[in-house]
Amino acid sequence: MPILYYIHDPMCSWCWAYAPILTQIRQGLAGQIKIVNVLGGLAADTDQPMSAQMRQQIEGYWRRIEQEVGTVFNFDFWKNADITPLRATYPACRAVIAAGIQGAEAQMIDAIQHAYYLRAMNPSDEDTLLQLADELELDFDQFSLDLNSADVEEALQQQIAFTRALPVQGFPAWVLRVDEQYFPITVDYHSAANSLVRLAQLLKK
Repeated sequence: MPILYYIHDPMCSWCWAYAPILTQIRQGLAGQIKIVNVLGGLAADTDQPMSAQMRQQIEGYWRRIEQEVGTVFNFDFWKNADITPLRATYPACRAVIAAGIQGAEAQMIDAIQHAYYLRAMNPSDEDTLLQLADELELDFDQFSLDLNSADVEEALQQQIAFTRALPVQGFPAWVLRVDEQYFPITVDYHSAANSLVRLAQLLKK
C-alpha cells in the first residue's frame, strides 16, 4: 500500500507557514492514502540560550515568511524578557510522540505551533509542554512520564534516522512511497493543487 510521509518539526517556522496548505492536502486525500507524520528533529537538545546572532536570524526567517507567505507571527516572543529562547526542538518533538500515545498527535502539533508562533510561549521549555498537555486535557501524569521516557526518546531517534534516509533536504517535506520506491513531492506554500496533481500522477502508475 502506498504511504505518504509528511516530514516536519513542530517548531519549524516553514511548517507553520505550510499549515493551511497541509490541511487542504489532507482533506483532498482523505480516505485515499495513508498519511504518516515523521518528525525530522530540527535542533537537538541544549540548555544554552540562543546567541544574539541566532535570535536575529530566526526572527528574520519569521519576517521573511510573513512577507512571502502572509503567515501571522507574534514577535513578542523575541521581546519578552521572561523567555529564554533555546535552539532546541527535540523536547517539542517528544511532546508530539507522548501526546500521540494518547491519540492526540495532531492536537499537540497544533498546540505547539499556536503556543510558539501566536502566544509567544517557549516550546523548548518543558513547563510549556506540560501546560499544553493540560490544556488538551491529556492524562497529565502519563504525559509527564512519557515525555522523558526511554521509549519516546527511542521513537524520536528512529524517526530522525528515517528522515535522514529519505530524499529530503529540509522541512516541511512530502515523500511518497510506492512499491519500495520513494518520490519527493514539491512543497508549494501558496497552493495544494500542484502537489495533489503530482500525487495523483504517481499513484496512477
